[in-house]
Amino acid sequence: MGEVRTSLRGPTRGRFPGVRAGALEADLLSALDRREIEVLFQPQFACVGGAVTGAEALARWQHPSLGEIGARDLFAIAERAALVAPLSRHVVARALEDAATWPHNLMLSLNITPEELGDPRFAADFAALIGQSAIAPQRLMLEITEDLLLRNLGQAASALKALRGLGFRTALDDFGAGFCNFRYLRELPLDALKLDKAMVDGVPGDPTALAVFRAIVQVGKALGLAVYAEGIETEIQHAAITAEGCDYWQGFLRAQPMPSASVLALARTARGMGHG
Repeated sequence: MGEVRTSLRGPTRGRFPGVRAGALEADLLSALDRREIEVLFQPQFACVGGAVTGAEALARWQHPSLGEIGARDLFAIAERAALVAPLSRHVVARALEDAATWPHNLMLSLNITPEELGDPRFAADFAALIGQSAIAPQRLMLEITEDLLLRNLGQAASALKALRGLGFRTALDDFGAGFCNFRYLRELPLDALKLDKAMVDGVPGDPTALAVFRAIVQVGKALGLAVYAEGIETEIQHAAITAEGCDYWQGFLRAQPMPSASVLALARTARGMGHG
């Protein structure tokens, strides 16, 4: 995902001192009923030319007393409350609703949860949901993370194969945030590789970091994958990843997560713009 987040594996309650046990979970259920969970979008850019090519949907919860709660903490709360499936459906539905107004050349990236990918019915259910929207499957990039794959690689591969057969695109997200298991690149049906911010840190000034980044991009290219870099924050980083052959990027250099209308405005102003 294209934002700084806390880990899903760690407890979130410690980040909200004074909150009664179970209170956040109850608040989340109420927020879902009232459609208070927002969806913002992290724009994605072509490395060459600078055009907006799409955006990644990210959940946000403006809690009445705690303020903004980001995607990682939000889904961790949902996991404790057994609300991951309803939350995910809510986020996907709102993202599809917003992106239906986008030009057909803009992609929408959606994050898939472990619970979803582990459900044998997920591919068929997801295809049915998309079939009710105005967005063609070819405009959707489904992003999965390495920690998700650890739970059941076989089931993940089967679901992704079924989804790709229906026209959806698939991406391995946050590559480099964990242990970079190259087995996933060999066994999963993928269209894109998204390199975590950790893979970009130090590029280009650190020769070792640059060498690793260059090698991973070359692996992605050899496998026919589109390569995205996440967490780009400086012009120097942007110039370096472009020189190394990276295809797309996202990061705070040009845009933080924003409402759908702002994505459209940015896409219009960025058309034809480049960073060199």
